[in-house]
Amino acid sequence: MDVTDIALLLLRLVVGATMIAHGVNHWIGGGKIAGTARWFSSLGLRNGVLQAWLSVITEIGAGVLLILGLLTPLAAAAVISVMLVAALLAHRKNGFFVMRDGYEYVLVLGVVCVVMGILGPGWLSVDHAAGIEITGWAGGLIALLVGVLGTAALLAVFWRPNAGQPDSASADS
Repeated sequence: MDVTDIALLLLRLVVGATMIAHGVNHWIGGGKIAGTARWFSSLGLRNGVLQAWLSVITEIGAGVLLILGLLTPLAAAAVISVMLVAALLAHRKNGFFVMRDGYEYVLVLGVVCVVMGILGPGWLSVDHAAGIEITGWAGGLIALLVGVLGTAALLAVFWRPNAGQPDSASADS
């Protein structure tokens, strides 16, 4: 074990705890599931309640996996996907800076997860103990590609940006 292992543990703990906090907040904070569902629907996602629960499960699950250092590239992919959806649907139009509700924060979390995919979880992890670490280009590509493909699949199936507005054909009838 060396200083890199400690650094990777710190990254996993902070990002994992952050994701768990996000999931818990979507679940029982503020507007609870109903409020989270309304927000997702306002972003153009169909089935807002389902989206809210998927978000809660993904964020809490990925957070726990990162903290444990278990299936690290896939846990990182889950975070990348959540952050990419957030960046595209909620933050992109607001520019870069987080103080203007821009994509700065989600970009940093996403890139940190690509880096975790590349570097792996380190010695202090379940992956290492089980001998299932995937690092380097393979780990980074798994994290990035699975994250991007997950985002593309979610958007293809559920995103309907004008779902709440009548289209021109139905407005005339």
